[in-house]
Amino acid sequence: MPASRIQLLQATPLFGGIREDTLTFILGLSSVVSLEKDEFFFREGDQAQSMFVLESGRVAVLKNWQGHDYRLSGLGPGDCFGEMSLMAMRDRSASVVAIEPCDAIELSSASLFSVYEKDLEQFTLMQMNMGREVSRRLRDADERLFQAKLGATDVLAEYVVRSH
Repeated sequence: MPASRIQLLQATPLFGGIREDTLTFILGLSSVVSLEKDEFFFREGDQAQSMFVLESGRVAVLKNWQGHDYRLSGLGPGDCFGEMSLMAMRDRSASVVAIEPCDAIELSSASLFSVYEKDLEQFTLMQMNMGREVSRRLRDADERLFQAKLGATDVLAEYVVRSH
């Protein structure tokens, strides 16, 4: 197990404060996904079975509206995505596409459940971290919505791809 993966996870908001032995356990149950530019990790509406931690590359988070994909944000190494659908047990609320070649650690809901079975305290800390991160993102979205309602033009989503 590369120490760099442990360090990467420890540096993310979702896994901050999680013990090294727990991270080693999680990584042992996880896989690494490699995508080329323009390949999708998942699409809006897909069923959620996992979340991702980006090791290398960059991705765009897209939301579809009236047949067009709009870029909501960009993510880079160390960023997590897909956890919201796992927490809510709902379909994906957005698409994530590689904008350059990417490697990401894929953490399945089954691997997270294995942590629950093995160490409830560490699982609880991970869930609290996920809640904080989703809360932070909600605050950011609220602020962008507020600014958009006030007419600020620099907060609007950017049209990036026409859906087929």
